[in-house]
Amino acid sequence: MSKISFVIPCYRSEKTLEFVIDEIRSAMQGLTAYEYDIFLVNDCSQDGTINVIRKLCSRYDNITGIDLAKNFGQHAALMAGLRMSDGDIIVCLDDDGQTPASEVGKLISGIESGHDVVYASYDNKKHNAFRNFGTFMNDIMTRVMLGKPKELQVTSYFAARRFVVDSMLEYENCYPYIIGLVLRSTRNIVNVSVTHRSREVGTSGYTMKKLLALWFNGFTAFSILPLRIATLTGVVCAGGGFLYGIYTIIKKFVNPNVPLGFSSVMAAIVFIGGMLMIMLGFIGEYIGRIYISINNSPQYVVREIIGREDE
Repeated sequence: MSKISFVIPCYRSEKTLEFVIDEIRSAMQGLTAYEYDIFLVNDCSQDGTINVIRKLCSRYDNITGIDLAKNFGQHAALMAGLRMSDGDIIVCLDDDGQTPASEVGKLISGIESGHDVVYASYDNKKHNAFRNFGTFMNDIMTRVMLGKPKELQVTSYFAARRFVVDSMLEYENCYPYIIGLVLRSTRNIVNVSVTHRSREVGTSGYTMKKLLALWFNGFTAFSILPLRIATLTGVVCAGGGFLYGIYTIIKKFVNPNVPLGFSSVMAAIVFIGGMLMIMLGFIGEYIGRIYISINNSPQYVVREIIGREDE
């Protein structure tokens, strides 16, 4: 019998997590060809999420809780759950009930039809405008930096085959980026349409700071394209400056009375200086990540594993 492992990163979800678990259990009653287990990763929530996880682990023997020592972010929490999972198919979904566990059969059908990874797609997303903007920007970034197909919609609700997850887990550096890991493992990916619900309780854990951190991680984790763009920009600016210098000399010879423009010189200096700072910032970001990785900074730190006596 094949096994499905559910991995759920949890952050401030004490009021929604039990509903998600109940929905998974109800959905799996209709998928009798599979056994399943659930991994709940508490990303250092400040509310009572860990207490809910403890209660669920004591109630059901196929649920394991993973309590992280500090807030490492959604992608690191997913990696912690993926590393403990042992299912033939791994399903990742949110803890807030917006991603319907009741429709997990659609994702499983996509896997069984021969695809390596199946992402849920939403015809009518119920996120707020800020979160939708973040998703839009992230979609552009993954298309440009990682070569994601334009028609592929990437969401936090997806199913993957075991070999894809095993390939993802080979990445041990401290800046995991899930879609980057998926795309470097396989391109046999498909979307299936599912319902997206409105958030009933609380607000999204993604702040502007966290979204910016996610974008920078996507920029630098699996692509050197920003450095190539910086190099190309430098070449264009240098070429433009050289041509403008020749133009200025010719203009001075043709009409010696034409004054050299102070404003244009200052504008050029400010523009080139700004571009240099941006390029140095990109280089510094890469060097900083190399330095942190060399120092073996962990993806996550587990404080406690709940619900498995053999761990």
